[in-house]
Amino acid sequence: MTNHARKASLAVFVTSALTVSGCAGGSGGHSANTDSLAIATLSVPQSFDPTTAIGSTLPFFQTVYDTLLKREPDGTYSPMLATTWELDATRTQLRLTLREGVKFADGTPFDAAAAKANLDRFKATQGSNTRWFNDLDAVDVVDGTHVNLKLKQPNPAMLYYLSDAAGLMANPARFAQPDSLKGAPDGTGPYTLDKGKTVIGTKWAYERKTDYWGAPLPYKSVSISVFDNETAIVNGVKTGQIDAALLQLADQQIGIESDNRIKAVKQEFDFQGILLFDRDGKITPQLKDPRVRQAINLAVDRATMVSQLRQGRGTATAQVFGPTSPGYKPELDSYYAHDPAKAKALLAEAGHPDGFTLKLPRVATIVNDALAASLQTDLKAVGINLVWEQVEPTKAIDRIIRGREFSGMVMNLGQSSNDWVIANDLVSPGPFNIFGTTDPTVQDLLAKLKTETGDQEKAAAQALNRHLVENAWFVPFYRMTYLHVSDGSVEIAPQDGMAVPSIYNYKPAK
Repeated sequence: MTNHARKASLAVFVTSALTVSGCAGGSGGHSANTDSLAIATLSVPQSFDPTTAIGSTLPFFQTVYDTLLKREPDGTYSPMLATTWELDATRTQLRLTLREGVKFADGTPFDAAAAKANLDRFKATQGSNTRWFNDLDAVDVVDGTHVNLKLKQPNPAMLYYLSDAAGLMANPARFAQPDSLKGAPDGTGPYTLDKGKTVIGTKWAYERKTDYWGAPLPYKSVSISVFDNETAIVNGVKTGQIDAALLQLADQQIGIESDNRIKAVKQEFDFQGILLFDRDGKITPQLKDPRVRQAINLAVDRATMVSQLRQGRGTATAQVFGPTSPGYKPELDSYYAHDPAKAKALLAEAGHPDGFTLKLPRVATIVNDALAASLQTDLKAVGINLVWEQVEPTKAIDRIIRGREFSGMVMNLGQSSNDWVIANDLVSPGPFNIFGTTDPTVQDLLAKLKTETGDQEKAAAQALNRHLVENAWFVPFYRMTYLHVSDGSVEIAPQDGMAVPSIYNYKPAK
């Protein structure tokens, strides 16, 4: 899941990003309740410290913390704790005007000093997303309601980050005690944690604030319950115990859609594929040659994967940029049409006519039996012996990211609409480029992506995308179609930049 030698929060990121499990469902009745909202999830937060918020755990935090900016379902930004924002002509000075009259529970005011304390703390904490602030040089307090973010260089994703985990504002009075926020959140958000109804690790319950500074959210109470499989989630939705959930697995989606009481909304967000870390051939020397990486791409039968593994619920692709990003190019989805003969020829040209052995980690929550067998069969057909090594999810970070034991891994990763978010996650040195692979073209295009605007920025993103595909930096399989489902009582709006909806994206059905 992800993002980026890191601490336990990185483990949470990767683990949550890869969570896929479940089977078929039961039946039952429904009860529409417009006062309360019960959400089911597979993701588990490890703390209420906002520096640990990542990926699909963000809704747990959005209930109790506000962000500086609000990201709307379509990806645009709206005022939240920051009412206005402005970049200077150099795009290295971001000035925020902050909302007045907002206080934390103990009466501590939210002001420029509080914003600075949170931003400085996020940058200093060695969490999974710390690299988001690599370009943040300093946060200056101008006065009580204005802060100025000084950037080392332009960062096209800074507003995105301030609408995500980096923008969550906690009470600085709690920062002196490092673990004080772990089980007891302290923010300015629309809800408070109901400790009497909360069972940490199983169910988190929240009650709507009566003195919230903003417009009240539709539900008086919200609960988020964690399940370890989608079968249980489907049963909960069908029996009315759960109001809303995200389903990843195709068989679960098909099973629940047959119930005409269910409301369902599709979203294509994550791609699944092999992240090839070892493009310099440090572990598997053969991978240094782009022809070998191209051969792996040509060997993968994406169309059959979509048909059989996803039951048609997905789109074959060879690119990591998604359709909502400016860098996306439709023709790159089919760049590597299944061609075993060409794959064999490329391997022979690269000096490996008899193939080679590729060892990859298999984390059971990501790579099920069908996917494992499919990849082995496809690669064997061109002479590549794919060996899976079982890796426990709890040891994945130590072995794969920190230990650098493998040349790549199969992952599910979101495709943001912000090109720099994609490039920073996957191309810049970090957990998904653990050996720091680069080349002059990548360096040039990354620099342009950060400094150009408008059509020039789009051109740089598309050129980077094409370069990555042509040089086979990755082996994407398909974009997965997810299904947001409710028991009929809830309307759900999918969220740009997230697999799960923001807490603001639910409302009672008309």
